Amino acid sequence: MGKKLVLIDGHSILFRAFYGLPLLQNDKGVYTNAVYGFTTMLMRILEEENPTNILVAFDAGKTTFRHETYKEYKAGRQKTPHELSEQFSIAKELLEAFDIPYYELENYEADDIIGTLANQAQKEKISVKVISGDQDLLQLVSDEVTVDLSRRGITEVDSYTPEFLKEKMELNPDQIIDLKALMGDSSDNIPGVPGVGIKTATKLLKEYETLDNIYENIDQISGKKLKENLLTYKDEAYMSRY
Repeated sequence: MGKKLVLIDGHSILFRAFYGLPLLQNDKGVYTNAVYGFTTMLMRILEEENPTNILVAFDAGKTTFRHETYKEYKAGRQKTPHELSEQFSIAKELLEAFDIPYYELENYEADDIIGTLANQAQKEKISVKVISGDQDLLQLVSDEVTVDLSRRGITEVDSYTPEFLKEKMELNPDQIIDLKALMGDSSDNIPGVPGVGIKTATKLLKEYETLDNIYENIDQISGKKLKENLLTYKDEAYMSRY
């Protein structure tokens, strides 16, 4: 058997578990529902995937290098409930007990860590499984990288391969970045182009393939308001892309 690397988006899975399970406490009054769900997921992954290597990535803090370009990045997000935030350290203690490494890097997000390791691994032809609830990571999908996205809680999961992504979203993995550039992402306060939702963005990318090609063929795009918004918010689209 070849090597298999499993990369888990720690905060994303803990959030999913927290909101997908009832608010549980132990006999000392410590909240445990997120950790319980996280542990259940972890045990299933270890059994089903049988990885040769595994790592859980965490966000290091609220500020990242992206704030240097766009200060409003992730602005407006609600504060993490204390019932959840107090479980982060417990989850890390759990990983230490399982002898599973976890990693966080100041000024970067878990996504950045996962993306870097996934790209390095596939260059070495190592099979990669990414576990997250964040659609941004779909850009990593390839012949070597499968991304498991939780649809509801942590039990309902879609496994994205290039073929499944094409069937589900009608796009290729390398178009996901441009999709987000066009439609933005309210959860991260990424603006995109006003008036462009997933259907319009997908239609444009199916026809023109890339953000660059869309703007190179802007005169061919029908719809006065759509063309106007694309032109007016071109800088925002490219900023959202990067």
